[in-house]
Amino acid sequence: MSRRGNLLGVALLALAVVGVQVLCRLGGREYYLVQWTMAAYTAVVVMGLGLVMGYAGQVSMGHAAFLAIGGYTSAVLTTLDLAGWADAAPVRLLERLGVLAWRSRLYGQDDMLACVPWAAFAAALVLTAVIAWGVGYPALRLRGHYLAMATLGFGLIVYQVVLGSRFTGYADGISAVPAWHLIPGVTVGGAVADRVANYYVAWGLALLVLVLILNLIDSRLGRALRAIHGSERAAHAAGVDIARCKLLAFVLSALIAAAAGSFLTHYTGGIGPSEAGVMRSVRYVALVAVGGAAHVWGGLVLGALLTFLSLRGCFGTFDDAVFGVALIAIMTLCPNGPLPPLWRALRRLPGRLARRGAKPREGADVAAEG
Repeated sequence: MSRRGNLLGVALLALAVVGVQVLCRLGGREYYLVQWTMAAYTAVVVMGLGLVMGYAGQVSMGHAAFLAIGGYTSAVLTTLDLAGWADAAPVRLLERLGVLAWRSRLYGQDDMLACVPWAAFAAALVLTAVIAWGVGYPALRLRGHYLAMATLGFGLIVYQVVLGSRFTGYADGISAVPAWHLIPGVTVGGAVADRVANYYVAWGLALLVLVLILNLIDSRLGRALRAIHGSERAAHAAGVDIARCKLLAFVLSALIAAAAGSFLTHYTGGIGPSEAGVMRSVRYVALVAVGGAAHVWGGLVLGALLTFLSLRGCFGTFDDAVFGVALIAIMTLCPNGPLPPLWRALRRLPGRLARRGAKPREGADVAAEG
């Protein structure tokens, strides 16, 4: 799609986001915005994973772990009470810098001193970047599906760590994560009064990631990734640093997942070990494949739509089976995703309608001459 087409698509998507909110309000179904908000964060992860699968030509089975790292880092830092060390010099310094702040507890308990959400978010991104580089650096220099195996093992490790560690709350996870006062008047949290604002924050993040990836695809790195996906030998012969490009794409994808995890944790007010489960990573991979690995729009639209339907309970107990059937159908009928053939059909539709309209007119002209 051209740059003008991308801009038009982003504008139409923004209008669709506003339209969904208006329809939910007019129809008395504003609680649907909760599921649409969570679907937006899932779509963010899917778009980031599509960058690795569709352009770097690698399969990552550990993106749920990166989402969990972002979410758990924000949860731990914003709920860790440092009031007992308030007189320590490093703590006082961090408080002056605005990294730590006092806030009231629930149920009228004493105030607590903890990390502010913005600083916890930054720490989550830094930690994720370091871990993603450590996982991807050795695996991406190998061929085949070594990255998939490495990230699968990494995901299992993260899941066991958060499940069995005291500071992550064991199987219960971490609750009472504070709301994130993003900007004046906009709060990321679970309050009913902030439902509409949270909806727009989530979809604003999705649009931001979409624009970032679309611009990245058209950049020098994006062209290098497309060349690698087409033929690693040809890309290497053209002077492309294959390992570096793959590693950059993998780290950026992990950062996108961690950002979504941090926002989602503040929105739901907590996080549990299930967010790092292997089956959650498998679902992300399935959503990328269903949307078309090399088509960002497909991952965004179908990822959000299927997640919304799943959260609404439309699939019942056959939730995983529906995703499996959809994956098999898409890979069999249209391996590049359903949106490209649908887009081509829509572009041909006006011409077909014009030709069908011309045939009756030609018949009428012949009858008039007779």
